[in-house]
Amino acid sequence: MTERSARDWLVVQDVTKDFKGLRALDAVRVGLERGEILGLIGPNGSGKTTLINVITGVLPPTSGGITACGRDITGLPSFKIARAGIARTFQTVRLFRDLTVGENIEVAALSVGKSRRAARRAAEEAIDELGIAHWTDEFASVLPYGDERRVEVARALAMTPDFLLLDEPAAGLNEQESEDLLRILAPIPTRRNLGMLIVDHDMHLIMRLCDRLHVLNYGRTIGAGEPAEVRRIPAVIEAYLGSAAEEGRDAPA
Repeated sequence: MTERSARDWLVVQDVTKDFKGLRALDAVRVGLERGEILGLIGPNGSGKTTLINVITGVLPPTSGGITACGRDITGLPSFKIARAGIARTFQTVRLFRDLTVGENIEVAALSVGKSRRAARRAAEEAIDELGIAHWTDEFASVLPYGDERRVEVARALAMTPDFLLLDEPAAGLNEQESEDLLRILAPIPTRRNLGMLIVDHDMHLIMRLCDRLHVLNYGRTIGAGEPAEVRRIPAVIEAYLGSAAEEGRDAPA
């Protein structure tokens, strides 16, 4: 990878994470390029959220390294990683209930050092992008669950990241809400020139949304490639896609 091309990549190189004798990640290698959507999938406990936590500085890696746009961010605190261009959402919605939707999103923009004017502009753009303008002046405490999820994504986008990491954004959504989320997320990487990594168990969403998939099981990579290719890998079928089908989450044929 040349220095010029490195500026377009988030690279996880041989990252291992141990917890008191438990190896949650084992020499994982992942690359995410600006403009693409990468699905990170696998059974519960396979290390997906741990990997996001290591990338975003919530947890330090035991070994290995991470670079973003050619810059080494390994082990930096979360706020510095956010300012380096990496934004994320969480499995559990974390909104400020006593602030309005607009204020929630603006605060996220302010957290990466934007001026008040720039933060307001970034918030307005994200609000329009997620289709939640009608909630702007309402308190976050009154939001329906599906719109809470949209506000979480809008907050991350207001940080104007180079890379956006979404941890189960479709969790708890019904079929129509999931379809709406797919429609909203699909054009974002191209429009904003950012790389999007998405973790989710909704295989209908993942298989239709993602350009590539990376599959973890017990902290190890067991498959990677285009969705049509990955879904034919025996180890992936055995470890995950078979159980997903049993639970009604399998991808369309």
